[in-house]
Amino acid sequence: MKLNTKLVIIMLSLLVLVLLTLFILNQYAQTALVNEIQDSSQEISKAIQMSIEDLTSDAQTSRLTDYLIKAREKGINEINIINAEGEIIDSSDPAKIGKKRELKKLEKGIHAVRRPVGGAMLSQKPYEVVVPVIVGDEQLGYVQINMLLDNIRDIQRANFIQRLFATGMVFTVGIALTIFLARRYTTPIKNLVEYFKRISAGDLSVTIPVESSDEIGEMAAGFNNMVEKLREREALEKRLYEAEHLSRVGQLASGIAHEIRNPLNYISLAIDHLKAELLPCSGDKCSELEELAEKIKEEVRRANYMVVNFMNYGRPLKLRRTQVVYTELLDKVLPVLQDRLTEQHVVVDKQIPADLPPLWIDRELFRNCILNFITNASQAMPEGGTITLGARFAEGQVKLTFCDQGSGISPDDLGKIFQPYFTTKDVGIGLGLAITERIIKEHGGRIDVESVVGSGTVFTVSLPLQPIET
Repeated sequence: MKLNTKLVIIMLSLLVLVLLTLFILNQYAQTALVNEIQDSSQEISKAIQMSIEDLTSDAQTSRLTDYLIKAREKGINEINIINAEGEIIDSSDPAKIGKKRELKKLEKGIHAVRRPVGGAMLSQKPYEVVVPVIVGDEQLGYVQINMLLDNIRDIQRANFIQRLFATGMVFTVGIALTIFLARRYTTPIKNLVEYFKRISAGDLSVTIPVESSDEIGEMAAGFNNMVEKLREREALEKRLYEAEHLSRVGQLASGIAHEIRNPLNYISLAIDHLKAELLPCSGDKCSELEELAEKIKEEVRRANYMVVNFMNYGRPLKLRRTQVVYTELLDKVLPVLQDRLTEQHVVVDKQIPADLPPLWIDRELFRNCILNFITNASQAMPEGGTITLGARFAEGQVKLTFCDQGSGISPDDLGKIFQPYFTTKDVGIGLGLAITERIIKEHGGRIDVESVVGSGTVFTVSLPLQPIET
């Protein structure tokens, strides 16, 4: 509901409440006033009737004094019976009996009279009713009744106080409701101001909870949408910067890698020449030198392969898949690293089941992946330790694990380890895991990593089996 709609509803509700309250109070006051007037009229009629009976009868007893005790409650203050000569022959006030009244000054009917000077202010206006008593053609006298309309005035005053109190209460409730709504809507606005300040300071992690559907809620939703677009823009700018940086680094590295291949080719040819010339003359050391030459040639070939992958990092890979027995592939990879692992006091523990299905992989590419995993694991254990190579067949896939006892990877770096050129080591260019992830993805597999700082890291590679040809 819109804010202006709520305000209009509140104002209309207050107006209806005031009108309804005043209407009810007015109806109640009118009913009370009518009842009071009816009671006063009945008492006046009864007083007139009693006075006429006293005037026309020969009885000497007066009933006015006793009657007036009850009649005062209805506003009748005094009753006088005046004969044709103007003498008060009976009165509710015995002191006035026998006194004379000037008949010419008596005003027939009902009219207001002045208060006596210095008299008690018993009412706003006292009224006097003078009724002539005529029997046949003879006027016997008059009946004079003095009235005080205090009861009617009290009813009117009470009605006024009630209406004033009810109106005040309604507006008090309205003011309280307005203050409540003002606080309810000013607090989110203040929060929005604080969020805007945080955004202007560069904090794009702000998200405002949308708790209503009015203008405040729309403002919060629009704010969240704006922040989301700013995040997307920031991420896009970051990717563009990284892409530009990688492009420049790639161009430079590609040129350097191209120059590195020439001495590598020369070293490989020199090793072949030395093997052909020196091994026949080595005697007892022939086998040892041959093994050493093969290791040098293998390292040169590995370095050349890495240079080729580095140069072709941005190009699609060409897989040459064959069925490879995992244990046989490890037997060819581990001897290349054995001297380095022994020097670092690192032991490789192979826990490979004998019934593990053959892998459907590119032998050379996956050999490079294994070298990267073992090299990273050994570098994570500078004081030595055990690298556990595991494997199992589950859920239609072969799962290979590489577990070390190193220092682990911090949660902040865990999501960056597969990014190109990201490294936490003093040596290396940060392409090992990036190339490894790309190779495994090209095989249709995936890499999962679990790491605990201070306890070690486990890489799990999931690879599909060779598809069945139909």
